[in-house]
Amino acid sequence: MELKPVFPFEPVSASVSPEGSNWVAQIKWDGVRILLYYDGGGTRLFNRKLNERTLQFPEFADIGAFCKAHSVILDGEMIAFDQNKPSFHEVMRRDSLKQAHGIAQAVSRIPVTYMVFDVLFCNGEWVTDRPLEYRQALLGQMIVPQSHVQLSQNFDDGEALYELMTRHRMEGVVFKDLRSAYGINGKDGRWRKRKVKKDLYAVVGGVTFRHDTVNALLLGLYSDDRELIYIGHAGTGKLTQKDWAAITEGTRRMKVPDRPFLNEPARSKEAVWVKPEIAVKVEFLELTPGGTMRHPSIQAIVGLNGRECTIDQLKGL
Repeated sequence: MELKPVFPFEPVSASVSPEGSNWVAQIKWDGVRILLYYDGGGTRLFNRKLNERTLQFPEFADIGAFCKAHSVILDGEMIAFDQNKPSFHEVMRRDSLKQAHGIAQAVSRIPVTYMVFDVLFCNGEWVTDRPLEYRQALLGQMIVPQSHVQLSQNFDDGEALYELMTRHRMEGVVFKDLRSAYGINGKDGRWRKRKVKKDLYAVVGGVTFRHDTVNALLLGLYSDDRELIYIGHAGTGKLTQKDWAAITEGTRRMKVPDRPFLNEPARSKEAVWVKPEIAVKVEFLELTPGGTMRHPSIQAIVGLNGRECTIDQLKGL
């Protein structure tokens, strides 16, 4: 049976922890959402946008080493660490690789862990209509934990977990109703995410230069009317000199004469306008009354279409 990729169930944003014995809390890992598909013959991996990532993570090809199922679809988060802390930038270094030689070297240089938290299909049957409690029990029976494959842990005290994540500057907490079914291509309050960090995916609409190299990005989000709204500029974060060099080269090819933003950025006089194609993940402290990010920090360049960077992300922040 061919297992075709599906869009995963997504949590909604929440500002408080839900109450009730039916709720469990899990750590929100700062990684890349990956679904693993095993049809009894071969293993394939896809991200939440249905882009294949089998090549990028070859250490999961031998599913028999960590899963007892004869066929399965697993849902989880691929994470990498930077000084014992999950790092989106590090996992994106693996996710963005395209050449087999570089990937083979990166397996040991940038090790990743697959944090499995759900199962959609098992031994020829869909289990998405079964409650989460049942699906988690199924995972406990089929997954054999390894150094690179782990099961996400449930915590009963979500508020205490959120406080712990806050102290350690982690991503946040996801709350899940144990009675809930899995909604393929869905998003509702049966799963809720409460973030410690505020972050979003923004598209680059302009840059500024220091000498001959880009030193800051002017960022925007698309409105419901498909207008690009400027939300601030960022020049600090986790990008390497190699990343900045790649952005510099890319912007020379994408230079356009007119401002792509509907509103005028503060740095318009210094800016070079570019076609909105490069997307980045940005962390920030808060939004100012004027609608720009305070203390933004670029975490990584991401492989999103610029049109996917929408203003809807601001809901719940």
